[in-house]
Amino acid sequence: MADLYSTLGVARGASEADIKKAYRKLAKELHPDRNKDNPNAAERFAQVTRAYDILTDKDKRAQYDRGEIDEEGNPRAPFGFGAGAGAGGGPFRGNPFGDSNGGFRFQGDEPGDLSDLFEGLFGGLGRRGGGGGPFGFGRRETPPRKGADVAYRLDVSFEDAATLKGQRVTLSSGKTLDIKLPKGVEDGTKIRLAGQGEPGPGGNGDAIVTISIKKHRFFTRDGDNIRLDLPITLDEAVLGARVRVPTVDGPVMLSIPKGSSSGKVLRLKGKGFTGKTGTRGDQLVTLMVDVPADDAALAEFLEGWSGRGKRNPRAGLGV
Repeated sequence: MADLYSTLGVARGASEADIKKAYRKLAKELHPDRNKDNPNAAERFAQVTRAYDILTDKDKRAQYDRGEIDEEGNPRAPFGFGAGAGAGGGPFRGNPFGDSNGGFRFQGDEPGDLSDLFEGLFGGLGRRGGGGGPFGFGRRETPPRKGADVAYRLDVSFEDAATLKGQRVTLSSGKTLDIKLPKGVEDGTKIRLAGQGEPGPGGNGDAIVTISIKKHRFFTRDGDNIRLDLPITLDEAVLGARVRVPTVDGPVMLSIPKGSSSGKVLRLKGKGFTGKTGTRGDQLVTLMVDVPADDAALAEFLEGWSGRGKRNPRAGLGV
């Protein structure tokens, strides 16, 4: 069987990053979904995956480099065990523990248990569920690793974020997915798309989509509420009026009370962001009276206005 490093096409001293990079390249080329008519590719994919699993496990890689496990991850026979008695089976050649028939014999010439022998030689390697020791006997296999997660950034308009309008994301593979924005979405919210990341021996990783909400030219967010500064004319402020007001759901009509001043706040219920509870906030409309700078008729009217100078709106400020 081919050396694990050769299987991945890396040098024996390759870093973990180099091993992962080589595996990703081979996994994409050999994945069964892309080679349905090539049965050899599936076998090669399995070999590559097995090599990756062992070489990215720190303990297994060390055992493999020391020759303690083979390319399948199975322990090699220690010190030549497995050779017949009297054969060239390593340091136990000639069977110093056995009888003339080559069988292991212990106290009282009773047949022994190999696990007892391993316990005496290697500190309990033959016990099930043991710590593993240098040969990995009884070591619990670690589950195969999933592929790497892949990060994406998705720009979402202010209006779409407020109304939770569905979005479409294009992955690096070219695949497009429709996603739902979660309740209470904010700038920086992350959405996990399971199984849409890099391939790996334990399955695909995930795609992590970070939401970036675009700034709006006249709306601002205040928690789950939306704020808007609304310009109105002097006559609309003095006499009152019904005016069209933009919202994230489209324009609506708003009643301006008579005698409204700049800074007065009016509320449009349910026109804000959708909160985590599913309830939408409000749109808070701040009136801004727009006074023309070059209206001669208005200036002439105010100069002759009987109420001019009779009221001090700054009295509450102590001036």
